[in-house]
Amino acid sequence: METTDFARHLANFLTKYLPSERGSSKNTIIAYRDTFILLFHYMEQEKHIKPKKICLNDLNKDNIVDFLYWLEISKGNSVKTRNARLAAIRSFFDYLQYLEPANIFEYQRVMSIHVKKTEKKVMKYLTTEGIRLLLKQPDQKTWRGRRDLAMIALMYDIGARVQEIADITIGSIRLSEPYTITITGKGNKTRIVPMMKEQMKLLIQYMQEKQLLQNNCRPTPLFFNSRNEKFTRAGISYILQKYLRMACQENPSLIPEGISCHSLRHSKAMHLLQAGVPLIYIRDLLGHESVVTTEVYARADSLQKRKALENAFEKVSDTSELPIWETSKDLLRWLKEL
Repeated sequence: METTDFARHLANFLTKYLPSERGSSKNTIIAYRDTFILLFHYMEQEKHIKPKKICLNDLNKDNIVDFLYWLEISKGNSVKTRNARLAAIRSFFDYLQYLEPANIFEYQRVMSIHVKKTEKKVMKYLTTEGIRLLLKQPDQKTWRGRRDLAMIALMYDIGARVQEIADITIGSIRLSEPYTITITGKGNKTRIVPMMKEQMKLLIQYMQEKQLLQNNCRPTPLFFNSRNEKFTRAGISYILQKYLRMACQENPSLIPEGISCHSLRHSKAMHLLQAGVPLIYIRDLLGHESVVTTEVYARADSLQKRKALENAFEKVSDTSELPIWETSKDLLRWLKEL
């Protein structure tokens, strides 16, 4: 059976271009793949074109806009998810315009589709007291408790993303001073993160118990479940949520709602910032490409400081005698009367 131009280009995009030329992570490729699976379903259900019949000419701007609308209305996708699907499609059409320049006008029309604005959420993080309370919860009398403590403490201490924790292998840890750990982050970019002696002691105890210090264990995942399988993101999140619930029962004021694995990353960044660590060092620790991304923590910290100042504000002057500028036609005269 003859393949369509869309099928050929999509296969190359997912299997060659993304992993080899872009260096995209496995999770990114899976997310992009899932976008096109949804696009197949849409084209078949709404446009009555079977996946094996879809051609590039079918994927015009109008159809892509309708697809994004279908995701929100029929599939109940959030604006954030809709924007993520659009990013995958844009990337594909950006790739296409160099291979099929004759159709560049239509491809650029697709790439011009705007992302929707999303409501900015308040950054959630734990205070240092909240982190201490959380780390008290694992039962260190059991091997699971000791494993969970080592994993959660490491996730906080190095400000890692949950997938980065899942991907850590024994070989990525430097066991002699200066202690470091090599992290593979977004886009398969690696960074070397320093580790504190106390954290290293916790990890070495865990690795000794699980007999992970032999040379043949270097490719072995650092953390794994009772079936000796590498943890998934969902598995790590489940463990963290269990201890968050326990900590919340002990002191609800220290554990706000909506704390996630990523909140530990936010917590580490905020604590470093509050301790006076320069943003450029925090950027390197977190693996941000630009310090502009890291500046979100400085803005969040400023908001927290302003809120604290407003809560502590006491009225020290009487403003009832101040002239109201709306009653004066001359703004300059009003300013002089202040």
